[in-house]
Amino acid sequence: MGNVSAWMWAGFFALVLAMLAVDLGVSRRRTGAMSLRTAALWSAVWIGTALLFNLAIYLWRGPEPALEFFTAYLIEKALSVDNLFVFVVIFATFGVPALYQRRVLFWGVLGALIMRGIFIFAGAALLHRFNWLMYVFGAFLIFTAFKLGLGGETEIKPERNPFIRVFRKIMPVTEHFEGESFFVRHAGVLMATPLFLVLLVVESTDLVFAVDSIPAVLAVTQNPFLVYTSNVFAILGLRALYFLLAGAMVKFHYLKLGLSLILGFVGIKMLIAGFFKIPIMLSLGAIAGILIISVVASLVRARRLGDAASHELEQPAPAG
Repeated sequence: MGNVSAWMWAGFFALVLAMLAVDLGVSRRRTGAMSLRTAALWSAVWIGTALLFNLAIYLWRGPEPALEFFTAYLIEKALSVDNLFVFVVIFATFGVPALYQRRVLFWGVLGALIMRGIFIFAGAALLHRFNWLMYVFGAFLIFTAFKLGLGGETEIKPERNPFIRVFRKIMPVTEHFEGESFFVRHAGVLMATPLFLVLLVVESTDLVFAVDSIPAVLAVTQNPFLVYTSNVFAILGLRALYFLLAGAMVKFHYLKLGLSLILGFVGIKMLIAGFFKIPIMLSLGAIAGILIISVVASLVRARRLGDAASHELEQPAPAG
């Protein structure tokens, strides 16, 4: 897949734009937060589309590129779940009603698609020209894995966000939300709303995540088509996945540890790539295994805590 024709790129973007148009049309007809049923349906649609695209790659170019796409997609999907933890904190910090979260996530996804494209093509070009950058990316991923594994609770401080600080100097911001609007006019003056500030924080957060996730995918494949398409399919389902899992985030206690192990594994893979290439099937098995163990362990822990809490409630109150 060294050379992907313009028709393949055009077909891929046509598919993405068509699905986004359908998604946006459905969003405009519905008001309020996305229901659990709708979120589950759209999550299934996005995952199913990604798997069908994976099948098309298999039929088009064989098992190796198909495995590379699926492994890259699995890494991005797992790391995108970590984004959801941050989104929950962002919306809580700004006090964004569930009614408006949907709009922020939609435009946040569009911005992420553009930023990821720039990062991916720049990263692939640099690796193609400077092979030694593979070791730099590997060391960076191991450092990121260590930091993620030891990290505490995510804290969002809007007043310290450089994007918000610069933007406030350029344009005035209203005190309160103005419905779903990002910009309004008061007394003839164009003003941004706090909802647009939320969008800025979401985009800047995704920028930070892209710095971590894209080198991890480039360790699996350096083909820009596979890297970008796997990123896009993982990101497109992020909005529905947020509404599906937002209420259950606290149950995934060991997910961050699992993600740190995945990043560490990928970082080591990049560092030893010069003298030993880990087979793609082994990489896929290791990544899938880590994810499954971390999710199952998290659910077992959540169930035990729930059972313990129920047992305490059932205990009779002390006499007297």
